[in-house]
Amino acid sequence: MNKLFQCAKCWALAGLCVLPLVMVTASGGQPIDLNGASAEELAALDNVGPVKAQAIVEHREAHGDFASVQALTEVSGIGERTVEMNLDRIVVE
Repeated sequence: MNKLFQCAKCWALAGLCVLPLVMVTASGGQPIDLNGASAEELAALDNVGPVKAQAIVEHREAHGDFASVQALTEVSGIGERTVEMNLDRIVVE
């Protein structure tokens, strides 16, 4: 039983090492441009589902391009925490 437990720990550790790679690969390794991304692309961000993604697109259409990544907080439902969670995945071009 002890060997089985050690094996389970190894698999869990391996999963933690692979998860970030899977997340980067899922987006093609490319950051998501807030000013050009579709709602479907934006929904892949952490803490952003289809509803918030659509709100981002609607805000962009109504107010123009985002001047910075931090400007994303102007969208209703998007806070500083969501921006922080995605800083390495989003850009403004």
